[in-house]
Amino acid sequence: MKRILTIQDISCLGKCSVTIALPVISAMGVETVILPTAVLSTHTMFKNFTVRDLTEDLIPITDHWKSENVRFDAIYTGYLGSAEEISIAKHIFEEFRTDDTLIFIDPVMADNGKLYPAFDMEYAKLNASLCGEADIIVPNITEACFMTGMEYKETYDEAYIKEMLDALVKLGSKMAVITGVSLSPGKTGVYGYDTEEKRYFNYQNDRVDAVYHGTGDLFSSVAVGAMMRGFTVDEAFKIAADHTADTIRETLKNPEKPWYGVDFEATMPSLIEKLK
Repeated sequence: MKRILTIQDISCLGKCSVTIALPVISAMGVETVILPTAVLSTHTMFKNFTVRDLTEDLIPITDHWKSENVRFDAIYTGYLGSAEEISIAKHIFEEFRTDDTLIFIDPVMADNGKLYPAFDMEYAKLNASLCGEADIIVPNITEACFMTGMEYKETYDEAYIKEMLDALVKLGSKMAVITGVSLSPGKTGVYGYDTEEKRYFNYQNDRVDAVYHGTGDLFSSVAVGAMMRGFTVDEAFKIAADHTADTIRETLKNPEKPWYGVDFEATMPSLIEKLK
């Protein structure tokens, strides 16, 4: 059985970060080890949430793993809340990376043309540096703009996306995949560039007219889980894109309208079927 380490926070209520990554990747038949950077009562879209920072615990935890000769087939990072956590993530890559370890980075920091309130341009530069250590990075268009210095556009063409991918891989990753790329009305998906095969690839599916928190975490978790199950990069991103869209559709059926996250639990059986 493959083993993934995921480094991100735990939002106890909110269906994001570790509370998506752990159950989803585990259900895909991959052992999931967590390194929580912080524990929050809810995700940050709730008011008056509590936070317990765990940054000082990260190195002692990983030092213990090192002493036990623990190895990982993949290391997957999501939301990292500070410059220190980015530095620690780099250290963990150095300590645990082998020739066969996949480094998968979701540089969570921005959306809709703006950085999240906790971050600034210095953080974006540090995140870009972290992405240079990766095998695969999966920024959205906004995050890609902040890391490359390109102008953010809500209306764009394929040439703009290719230019952005070319700039992203210059940061150092072997593969860059931009999420939330819409190349025609009613469609959305991913567009990537593989430096080893020197090829662009894209996949578009039907856009679902709804926005929920945690969909990026679901997408990334499914993608890295599928790769660990032996699917090709193209297959893994197709599975992840389709499953995320299916989960949004399923959540729209919920009469309680859970604004704070998607009903990923309801679509877990269909995800397992996709892996057969």
